[in-house]
Amino acid sequence: MKISSIETFCNEFVGFVRVTGDDGAQGWGQVSPYNADITSLVMHRQVAPWSLGQDATDIDGLMRRIPEKEHKFPGSYLRRAMTGLDTALWDLRGKVEGKSVCELIGGKPRAIRAYASSMKRDITPEQEADRLLRLRDAHGFDAFKFRVGAECGHDIDEWPGRTEAIVPTVRKALGDDVALLVDGNSGFSPARAIEVGRMLEDHGVCHFEEPCPYWELEQTKQVRDALSLDVTGGEQDCMIPTWRHMIEMGAVDIIQPDVCYLGGLTRTMRVAAMGAAAGLPCTPHSANLSMVTVFTMHLLGAIPNAGDYLEFSIEGLDYYPWQDRLFRNPPFDVVDGKVTIPSEPGWGVEISPEWLEQSTYQVSRLA
Repeated sequence: MKISSIETFCNEFVGFVRVTGDDGAQGWGQVSPYNADITSLVMHRQVAPWSLGQDATDIDGLMRRIPEKEHKFPGSYLRRAMTGLDTALWDLRGKVEGKSVCELIGGKPRAIRAYASSMKRDITPEQEADRLLRLRDAHGFDAFKFRVGAECGHDIDEWPGRTEAIVPTVRKALGDDVALLVDGNSGFSPARAIEVGRMLEDHGVCHFEEPCPYWELEQTKQVRDALSLDVTGGEQDCMIPTWRHMIEMGAVDIIQPDVCYLGGLTRTMRVAAMGAAAGLPCTPHSANLSMVTVFTMHLLGAIPNAGDYLEFSIEGLDYYPWQDRLFRNPPFDVVDGKVTIPSEPGWGVEISPEWLEQSTYQVSRLA
C-alpha cells in the first residue's frame, strides 16, 4: 500500500493528521501540540514530499529516511511533524489488521496506573494540596506530581519559600500511602537542586524531574549522583544521539521521552529499548489530554521497561481551553487511579467531526 495523501486539520494548539493509502485505507494521528499550525506547515513542506508514494507499512524506514532527507533541519519542528505521519500510519495499520496499536507492538490493552499531574505554579501549597486530595477521593489516584521552583528559574522560586512550603504541605494532606513526584522544569543549579532533593528525600518524594536545565546533562548527572531518589528527564529531547549520550553517561534514573516531541511512536520505542538495555524504566511525558496521552497509554501497555505509571494531566479547560471536545470517545476515565488502554483497532479514538469542521485544512497528494 502506497501513501496517496496526507491531510492536516489544525489550530494554533492541536493538529490532527489523516493519511490515506492508495487502496483507500485511512489512519489518524497528531502532530505535536503547541504551535501546531507551524508544525502542520512543516508536515506539508518537509515531511510529505518524502512520504507520498512510499510504502505505508514501512514506518520505521520512513522515520529514518525523512531526517536524512531533511538533514539541514535537525531540530524540533521536523520531529514534531514526523509524529503526525508516524502516528497516523500506526492507526492505519491497526485498522487494516483489526488490532489496537498496543497489540501491534506486542502488548495487550488493560488498565494501567496513572499519576495525577499538576501543571500549575500559580497556586498556593494549600490550594494544591486541596485539589490533589479531592482527586484522590474522587478518582482513586495514589500518585501525584506537582511543581517546585520556577520554570528555567535560575534558582529563583516562583515566589520566595514556595518550594519549601509545598512539599511538606502536600505530604501532610495526602498522607504517607501515596507516591509523590515533583517537577523542577529546568529550574535549579546543581547545588540548589541537590539541596532541594535532600528535602524531597526527607518527605518521601520518589521522583525529581528535570532538576537542572535539561540541555546540561552533566549538571543533571551531578544531581543524580548525589541523591538517592530517582532523578528523571528527557521530555524535551528529540535527537536519538542525545538520548544515547544521556543513557550511556547515566544522567538519569528514569527516561521520560515524549512521543509527540521525539517524532512518534517508532522513535520512542527505539529510545525505550535503549533504556531497557541499560536497565532504566521508561515513564513518558504526556502533559495534556490530546492524543499524546492515548499514544503513551498504548506504549506503556507494550514495552518491557514501562515505568510505574502514566502521566495524566489534571488540568481542565481553565488551563487548556483547546482540549475542549477533541474526541467523540475520549478514553480518559480514571477509576481507582487507573485508565484503560483502548482495545479498538488503531488508537481507538475518534476525532470530533465538529472540531475538524472548525480547523484549518491543508492536503498534500501524490501527483
